[in-house]
Amino acid sequence: MPPATAPANPTPVHPSRVRVLHPGGGRTTGPVVYWMLRDQRLADNWAIIHAAGLAAASAPAAQVAIAFALFPRPFLLGARRRQLGFLLRGLRRLSADARARGLPFFLLEGGPAEVPALVRRLGASALVADFSPLRPVREALDAVLGDLRRDAADMAVHQVDAHNVVPVWAASGKLEYSARTFRGKVSKVMDEYLVEYPELPALMPWDGEQPEDVDWDALIHRVCSEAENVPEIDWCEPGEAAAMEVLLGSKDGFLTKRIKNYEMGRNDPTKPRALSCLSPYLHFGHISAQRCGLEAKKRRHLSPKSVDAFLEELIIRRELADNFCYYQSHYDSLAGAWEWARKTLMDHAADKRDHIYTSEQLENAKTFDPLWNASQLEMVHHGKMHGFMRMYWAKKILEWTSGPEEALSIAIYLNDKYHIDGRDPNGYVGCMWSICGLHDQGWKERPVFGKIRYMNYAGCKRKFDVDAYISYVKRLVAQAKKRKAEESPDTE
Repeated sequence: MPPATAPANPTPVHPSRVRVLHPGGGRTTGPVVYWMLRDQRLADNWAIIHAAGLAAASAPAAQVAIAFALFPRPFLLGARRRQLGFLLRGLRRLSADARARGLPFFLLEGGPAEVPALVRRLGASALVADFSPLRPVREALDAVLGDLRRDAADMAVHQVDAHNVVPVWAASGKLEYSARTFRGKVSKVMDEYLVEYPELPALMPWDGEQPEDVDWDALIHRVCSEAENVPEIDWCEPGEAAAMEVLLGSKDGFLTKRIKNYEMGRNDPTKPRALSCLSPYLHFGHISAQRCGLEAKKRRHLSPKSVDAFLEELIIRRELADNFCYYQSHYDSLAGAWEWARKTLMDHAADKRDHIYTSEQLENAKTFDPLWNASQLEMVHHGKMHGFMRMYWAKKILEWTSGPEEALSIAIYLNDKYHIDGRDPNGYVGCMWSICGLHDQGWKERPVFGKIRYMNYAGCKRKFDVDAYISYVKRLVAQAKKRKAEESPDTE
């Protein structure tokens, strides 16, 4: 993809949040199509705001349409039933909300390859895409861009980072070494970007081609039947309204009821309610990180240390993961580790291991370590492992497999298969941090780990009640198995 430029068209969006991937040839009529990828929401979405701004600036004013392309089998990044069900149920709600606002929602079941044909058929003047740093999404965008450059060269193509508070290319122009270096850069410009969203410009009524009606029940049933059968979760309802309830709900909202426990309780796996529980919504784009940050800042006086700790994770750590995946194409392999980490891992790759487990044994939680087994079962049955345990879990995979390449491969495979928030930059960076020392420093050298930070069972026992966590997971597993036994064949 050639270098992108800042947009020429005035919209309410910060200019550096937008990249012009193709300037087009001055086509001034036709709707603006927003190709929704990662940010699956209508509210607080800079990509929609930019598309609406482009449409309003046209002469005459243009209309706006939304397109979402389902990646066909084997599905994007190997998505399983657990993730696909959540995605599709969220899109069903979104499509109804879009229709209520007069926004046509085109669901392209054939995948991104259908995007060029749609925008040509609609006579679009511009295509706006949101941003993901992951290879398959970038490759799909490049393919669409190449098609449009060839056959619709007068159509403008813009990309908007609607996912990060500070756009990834504005936060830093290079791969950052650590949170410390990244934090300094982001902090300098935070006030410029962490601002309230403007109102969506008035939209022209849609009078063009109407989207085909979607039989959502049939689609969900078909796609979930085709996908690998990792059961869906029921503790997390998809969609924008559910996401806002988790953030600000009057009964159990994170910022309204639980934030005071975050700073002290977030690293204790026996206190899951101390966490925000927002990661599924952030991953699927059902809520904006910027909205979460704005609302947290409003309530900082209630619990300053907890809010500051939350903002560190929400913005600095989460957006550092995007930085890594954007600037390091090998974000999911040992080749993406720093040289010191690769060297120390390979120096110790042949070290004797006290235990060696196969991928199947690990997946089935068949190790000698009840704490590790509990963390694996929490992920498999609950769909989300506590953040502290994710570190211990991945480091033990390094300790119990034949070498760092196999360890990283297994960790990413299991993470992406079972986590509802898997297949995400945060997940890849988490595995790379634990196994390859990414964004970390060298520690005292020891067998197997070399200079990679070490964690063990005794250290966990000093930090939290290990037995209580294991008992908690046993209850989760029992509940999940009971639900599965009661589940009807229908995916609903």
